[in-house]
Amino acid sequence: MVQYDTRNWVRILLTVQGTVLPRIALRTLLVAVIGTLAWLITDRGDANLAIPSSVHTLVGLALGLLLVFRTNASYDRFWEGRRMMGALVNTSRDLARQLRSFLDASPPGTRAMHGELVVALYATTRRYLRNEREWPELAAQLGAERMAVLAATRCPPLVVARWLSDALVAEAAAGRLSEHRLAALDLSITKLIDFLGGAERIMKTPVPFAYAHHIKGFLTLFCLTAPLALLGSMQQYTPLASAIVAYAMFGIDEIGVEIEDPFGYDPNDLPLDAIGDTIATDVRELVS
Repeated sequence: MVQYDTRNWVRILLTVQGTVLPRIALRTLLVAVIGTLAWLITDRGDANLAIPSSVHTLVGLALGLLLVFRTNASYDRFWEGRRMMGALVNTSRDLARQLRSFLDASPPGTRAMHGELVVALYATTRRYLRNEREWPELAAQLGAERMAVLAATRCPPLVVARWLSDALVAEAAAGRLSEHRLAALDLSITKLIDFLGGAERIMKTPVPFAYAHHIKGFLTLFCLTAPLALLGSMQQYTPLASAIVAYAMFGIDEIGVEIEDPFGYDPNDLPLDAIGDTIATDVRELVS
């Protein structure tokens, strides 16, 4: 995720990294080229390519509403994903606190081992949300046998959660953990699985295809014909004016695409790696 000073508007304005400009530059240039050709043809008198702007204006109003709805829907997905990750951090910390306090009668190293499973639970969750099937950061903690089990599992976070539950049940069976405390720990694990399900829902439920197809077709038609609608009033400035219109419209749509799945590696996606470092540091400090 791009970090920036929200009050430094000059720096924000002049920064390209993290913007959608590189992704819409060719489309914007294409519209400017169409505007240039339309003006040259009309200026030479070969043909008058100008079209009435009234229909284009009415269509633009409808398109604007669609784009606003699209962007709002994408930001809702982004913010819900951030809430899920924040809840994962809080619950992981709380689970580590419970492990430290409740397993006071366990052999040395038991709490640290359980803490590593909490760290592994988030690590596998992060990789799962990114459709990744390798966990090099867990090899030293889990060992080859457990890594092989993860590789053969469709949803690795569930396996790690089961390992943690089995370990706590074993502590209870040995008389070192009361049933009441076991229930409290199990509730925290259940919450982590619930947050995984919420994030998975965002990852696996894109914006409906019919809506995405319609808005992109509508947007492309609007922007490609914008030079013709502007030709009568803008004359030689048609390429610049149409490029500005295309930049605005294509940019709004591309922002929605950028943030609708917040778990990847795009510049505006959630900082899942940094969140994982925070969880690992806090959990290991609590259970040590």
